[in-house]
Amino acid sequence: MEKSKIFDGDQIKYLSLLAKSYPNIDSVSSKIIDLSAVLHMPKATEHFVSDVHGEYDAFGHVIKNASGVIKNYIEELYSKVLTTDEKSQLATLIYYPQEKLYHLKELNLIDDDWYRKTIMNLIGMTRRVGSKYNREKVKLAFPRDLYYVLEELLFESPSNRHKGTYYNTLIDQIIELEMGDKYIIALATLTKRFAVEHLHVVGDIYDRGDKACAVMDFLVNHHDADIQWGNHDIAWIGAASGNIALIANVVRIAARYDNLSTLEDDYGINLVPLITLAMKLYKDDPCKDFIPKAEIKDQTERELVSKIHKAISIIQFKAEAQLILEHPEFKMDHRILLNSLSSDHRYIEIKGTVYELLDSNFPTFKESPIVFTPDEEVVVEKLKYSFTNSTKLQEHIKFMVNKGSIYKIANDNVLYHGCVPLNEDGSIKETNFLGKPLKGKELLDELTKIVKAGFFEQDDLEIKDYNNDIMWYLWCGPDSPLFGKDEMTTFERYFIDDKSTHKERKNSYYKYRDNEKIVDSILKEFNIISPIGKLINGHVPVKASEGENPVKANGKLIVIDGGFSKPYQKVTGIGGFTLISNSYGLLIAQHQPFVSKKEAVESEAEMTTKTEFVLKYDERRKVASTDLGTNIMQRISDLKDLLTAYKTGQIAEKQ
Repeated sequence: MEKSKIFDGDQIKYLSLLAKSYPNIDSVSSKIIDLSAVLHMPKATEHFVSDVHGEYDAFGHVIKNASGVIKNYIEELYSKVLTTDEKSQLATLIYYPQEKLYHLKELNLIDDDWYRKTIMNLIGMTRRVGSKYNREKVKLAFPRDLYYVLEELLFESPSNRHKGTYYNTLIDQIIELEMGDKYIIALATLTKRFAVEHLHVVGDIYDRGDKACAVMDFLVNHHDADIQWGNHDIAWIGAASGNIALIANVVRIAARYDNLSTLEDDYGINLVPLITLAMKLYKDDPCKDFIPKAEIKDQTERELVSKIHKAISIIQFKAEAQLILEHPEFKMDHRILLNSLSSDHRYIEIKGTVYELLDSNFPTFKESPIVFTPDEEVVVEKLKYSFTNSTKLQEHIKFMVNKGSIYKIANDNVLYHGCVPLNEDGSIKETNFLGKPLKGKELLDELTKIVKAGFFEQDDLEIKDYNNDIMWYLWCGPDSPLFGKDEMTTFERYFIDDKSTHKERKNSYYKYRDNEKIVDSILKEFNIISPIGKLINGHVPVKASEGENPVKANGKLIVIDGGFSKPYQKVTGIGGFTLISNSYGLLIAQHQPFVSKKEAVESEAEMTTKTEFVLKYDERRKVASTDLGTNIMQRISDLKDLLTAYKTGQIAEKQ
């Protein structure tokens, strides 16, 4: 300890602030002792998921079972104590305590002995998963009303010869006072809480599924979650910020998957003006190429959604054309397809070839195919007002922007949704769509700043609009690290039968994902030189049914597209992959498609079918070797400076 160390004015100012939390030598010394010990505890568990796409039930189940972690703990503790059925029941009780209790009561399977045995098993589970944390952190998670009894149950033992009767009486009284359900729910919740410390969502929370709002509610209330934005997330951020092209895009996708309820019911978006316009314009148009992907049994509703789908698609194509004209630096003039229509709207020229359109009814193209009609202007303005003034949507997107970024470095892993744009030779591509040359980490850092500024900027509307236009580019631009393709052929898919026009060529990154040398160069770009460093990637579903391996480049790149979205499961053949990082290594989990919450509760069905290590550490990893450890060591250094300041009289102690 440097007792003779003299601190300057700025240092004293900082240490004085720190002294408000640790007012004397005893308090600061106690904290140094505690933090120093924490450094030698096992690394906390991280959970990585991706491509949730609004499928809250499947996502929720994977979170509740921690991709098999809970089941593994049960096996570890009770493999020789409980039967297979009892272990399955305990697991389901942890995942869905309220629902499982109700189901068991309906079957008349609960009595006092069951309560006693179950509470003891849950105490064992909570102790086990909480053993990686100090007592202070465990106690902070206790519900206030049950704090004292939980503290005794978890930190005392019935085998203590002085407290055995005392301990058993606690449980007897819980049962006698009919508090068993409450303590079971509390212990199940604590088990899930401590099984996973950090949750990383590697992009695409929104679109397709109808419960993205529920996913966001869960994340907002999670103890420690972060988000690496996906292309669908960026579309919603831009829409919430008021970008017309992205507002139209979000509404179009909602109509395409019959998911307008997310907009109307969850976020209070007013779609009445759009519905009115769609009925007026396409009253006698069957809009057969705009029938939603989801099955709608009611014919009237199906026809209405199809008309809405077409009306908003046309608005989107117009908005995108206007945006492209405004930004020549995007080099996307070839995507202004509407100006290439024939005068009778039956044909279009794309890249020198003329194609017949599947649909030529364009009543809003009379003056100009890329200019909004007065009726469309009204719809656009009302949609913009609705998106930018939805309290719930703004709350969710604010959280997503605050907790999110294009990429994140976490414990030697680089997390990003899409790609790092590469040239055809595998070198990192220099891009110019921001008006200056940028590539790799520098590009992703700049884009993160732009997205945050685009959402939060309120004073300079010109800067805000520019940043929001960049978000649109991130949705579909050729050098976007979130999109990862040369063009988005949405118009062609709706209007042209020739499937060769639908092709979207992927960035060279996807060609080189299995090339260890190229992956090493990307890791180096992010200053990762550790031999255990990994790239963790989402965005593209892993075609497991065709034998594709999610682990690539000799284990240095892992694709964890969650496969939660039902349409993708036809391609993948499974429910996707997630990843667990614990003190022993990295485990990848393969999932089966989620059937239903009811099935999970009543039949105790699991999604996780297989977990296996993709990396095993030579020795168990401690907190000291993690990002948290680095932060703790800095805190210890600051606290030692405060201790010195106290001992040398540069700051006065308070008793």
